[in-house]
Amino acid sequence: MIGILGGMGTQAGLDFCNKLAVINRGKIDQKYPLFILYNKSNIPKRPENLKKYYNVLKSLIVGCRLLQKNKCKFIVMPCNTAHYWRDDLQKKINIPILSMPKEVFLHTKKSCKKNSKIGILSTEATLKTGIYSKYFNKDYKLVSPTKSLQKNSVNNAIKYVKMGKVKEAEKVLRPAVKYLLKIKCKKIILGCTELPIAIFAYKSFKKVKESKVFIDPNLLLAHISMKKYKR
Repeated sequence: MIGILGGMGTQAGLDFCNKLAVINRGKIDQKYPLFILYNKSNIPKRPENLKKYYNVLKSLIVGCRLLQKNKCKFIVMPCNTAHYWRDDLQKKINIPILSMPKEVFLHTKKSCKKNSKIGILSTEATLKTGIYSKYFNKDYKLVSPTKSLQKNSVNNAIKYVKMGKVKEAEKVLRPAVKYLLKIKCKKIILGCTELPIAIFAYKSFKKVKESKVFIDPNLLLAHISMKKYKR
């Protein structure tokens, strides 16, 4: 059984579940994975509580223990920023908690040469905590948008997805994507689980999609979850 600690936000958790279903599309019901989604939407806001570290950690522990109690084989968290707490969280949980940033790094190593420029679109908290840079900085040049683009493009796109305004999110995200493409990023990590919802919902990024420039951590984690589930 796959344990999914969701609610960070709810759309991102549902997106992960949908991707598990898409990966297994066409199979009979009994071939789809068993999973539990705990939509724990009362976890304190991650970006606003970086300094109140243990408030978030305690809530994450409660969520993971429920999944552990229900005999899940491992746990995934469809939230990039939540991985700031992952190492301390794992110490309190007896089953594996997969690391989204680590899996994205291992995936990137398979397709990108060392010292390539890799773009990242994420929350400011994900950038500040360095959950991706601690993996990428040794081998790659991890690049984020300018402060202005982060504030006006990326932050607003995330906000719009949480509000259910996906079309608006896609439009406002375009300048940040164009900036990373212009500076020759080989890949762009969609380092907030709201962002793939904006990117892939509408057709204006079709040519970019065909180039496979985007890395969707939620989709990657779904594929890895299926491999571990089948073992």
